[in-house]
Amino acid sequence: MIGGFRHNPPTMRRLLAHPYLLLTLTALFWSGNMVLGRGVRGDIPPLALAFWRWVIALLLVLPLALPHLREQWPLLRRGWKPLLVLGLLGVGGYNTFAYIALQYTTATNASLLNSFVPIATIAIAWAFLGKRLHGREAIGVLVSLAGALTIVARGDPAVLARLNLNVGDLWMLLAVLDWAIYTVCLAWRPAGVHPMLMLGSTIAIGLAALAPAYAWELAQGRTMHVHFGSLAALAYVGVLPSFVGYIFYNRGVAEVGPGKASLFIHLMPVFGTLLSALLLGEPPYAYHYVGIALIFCGIGLTMRR
Repeated sequence: MIGGFRHNPPTMRRLLAHPYLLLTLTALFWSGNMVLGRGVRGDIPPLALAFWRWVIALLLVLPLALPHLREQWPLLRRGWKPLLVLGLLGVGGYNTFAYIALQYTTATNASLLNSFVPIATIAIAWAFLGKRLHGREAIGVLVSLAGALTIVARGDPAVLARLNLNVGDLWMLLAVLDWAIYTVCLAWRPAGVHPMLMLGSTIAIGLAALAPAYAWELAQGRTMHVHFGSLAALAYVGVLPSFVGYIFYNRGVAEVGPGKASLFIHLMPVFGTLLSALLLGEPPYAYHYVGIALIFCGIGLTMRR
């Protein structure tokens, strides 16, 4: 038994090395983040939520990043420009914009707009990196997008026609553009830097950018209501979406490229449906199953190549 364990990697370790599983888990964690961002908007202002989630993530990553700092400091110093961009976009930007958006718009609108992240990512990757999808992959993206829209629109195209954009939707569009650029910019991350050190560096940069904005929010009298629910929400968004999710997403992008990796954002409506059924007792309807089937078919077409 011991000998077999030594010569064969544990099953869990093999699974967690698979980029598609990492990206799927990331979508699950981020689905919970979007739900909580809308649910706690009355207790935690958006900049406070963004700031403290990254403080928690930084505390988790520091013990894993600091042992590599002295040896890899020259690499960080040479690659400070892409690190600065990644920190501002991935940590300082996307989630902050999304939390602000959820103060003003519905979860339906936010989910709908977030579904266009893969399209924006593919367009930017094509424009700046020359990366393009082949025929089957492009069809897969469109099929999965159709599935995401089916769920968001509750199976009724008229729902999409009745949607009215407000200031929150504009913030969400900014978040979509931010995340698409971040995903593409991962191609320029400093080579040879340990993943924990890179994550810790980008978090520190993002927090430095968030601190003045958070101070401004406090000066406006917007403070967090501290109770068990708000603290539990902070713990969740700090550990899974921020710490674990970013590790998984960065690894997935490195393995399969920005276009395919961003496609897994379409799983967020799927997990939103499942979480609503499990936690809120909201039963799925026929359009949920149709949308889920389309999303998995689209992802399957894209992955086959």
